Amino acid sequence: MATLKNDKAKNGWISHGLVAENRRARFDYEIGDTLEAGIVLTGTEVKSLRMGKAQIAEAYASPERGELWLINAHIPEYLQANRFNHEEKRPRKLLVSKKQLAKLDQEVARAGNTIVPLKLFFNDQGRAKLLIGLGKGKKNFDKRATSRERDWNRDKARIMKEGGRG
Repeated sequence: MATLKNDKAKNGWISHGLVAENRRARFDYEIGDTLEAGIVLTGTEVKSLRMGKAQIAEAYASPERGELWLINAHIPEYLQANRFNHEEKRPRKLLVSKKQLAKLDQEVARAGNTIVPLKLFFNDQGRAKLLIGLGKGKKNFDKRATSRERDWNRDKARIMKEGGRG
């Protein structure tokens, strides 16, 4: 079995670690609480994720009918599977406890709150997990302030690296 894992690592398969990240989420939303949720996938979706191909930039989570669903996440078809392939943008069920679901549902009912996927990854046991955050949409002036602060921190680090001879 050990040689099989090494072969997968050589072929570019991901056994654990980051698959996809929503880098824009922290820019567009002020993220409050974060939560790690399991995700229900088919076999071809898991194989496609292990190849490192997924996009969650335009995705969001929605509590519907007593369950939490990931909507608009793009997992491309696994090319080696022919007729048993999956739909690329189908809604996928997220696994959270009833207590967590009730809290998320209550927070989303408030104005301006959204459940935003932040990272899609495989944990140490090799299971696909999704880090979701409760986000409140930022206004344009908040986004400018975030960008200004990031630029200043970058310039400050450059000045300190040069020894203060800026």
